[in-house]
Amino acid sequence: MSTLNAADIAAHCATSATHVTIEVVEETGSTNADLLARIASLPGPLLRIAENQTAGRGRAGRSWLSRPGAALMFSLAWRFKGPLHKMSGLPMAVGVALAETIAALGVPVQIKWPNDLLRDGAKLAGILVETQKTDDAIWAVIGAGINLLMPDELEQAIGREVAAAPWLAQMDRNQLMAALLSRLAAVLAEFDDTGFAPFAERWNALHAWRDKDVVLLDNGAVVRQGRAAGVDALGRLLLDTQQGRVEILSGDVSLRLSGAQP
Repeated sequence: MSTLNAADIAAHCATSATHVTIEVVEETGSTNADLLARIASLPGPLLRIAENQTAGRGRAGRSWLSRPGAALMFSLAWRFKGPLHKMSGLPMAVGVALAETIAALGVPVQIKWPNDLLRDGAKLAGILVETQKTDDAIWAVIGAGINLLMPDELEQAIGREVAAAPWLAQMDRNQLMAALLSRLAAVLAEFDDTGFAPFAERWNALHAWRDKDVVLLDNGAVVRQGRAAGVDALGRLLLDTQQGRVEILSGDVSLRLSGAQP
């Protein structure tokens, strides 16, 4: 397995990412937490990659479990013009960027709203976007964990079915990270100018549960149920219910197929 190296990643990046500073560390608690603590002093975009995270985080405060070498784990700090309300569709745009890149590398994936990547119905990657406002801008720290390998003991520790991408694990990880960063940087620059609207059609084309019956959970309790109809130009989930179509903002709610275990 190739060793991650900042210079090698930078050498393989497209023009869209050449202005991004890259750091590689052996171990940290959480790359998202690391970057959030440094926002005030960052001169520009910064990618931080860890071989191992001991306190990785997912949405709604959940833990992200992995093992050294089993996943590609990174966070990218990016400065946006704002305003804050325009940022609501950012996690979905990030999902599009990563899904399209992974698919182009030979691993077809779909997106579960708002931004989990699925392979054959099981979770391959998770995305966590956290924002922080400064005096003149809004920063987003975009964290992602992509399962490359899934040892049996790790799947047992996670406690649910998860996917892996052994084909990606055979790639040079510096080239893989460069491909992801290049696409992500291009999408973030476009999002900053346009918002989510131009990405809605691309997201819907990757929608794993379109026209499926789903339930929306808040702290384990069902708050909505209906048929998933895709997302709108703001990144809101369109849910067809018995009372008609409703729009759902992501927040900390969870989406499940009807009849699935919470």
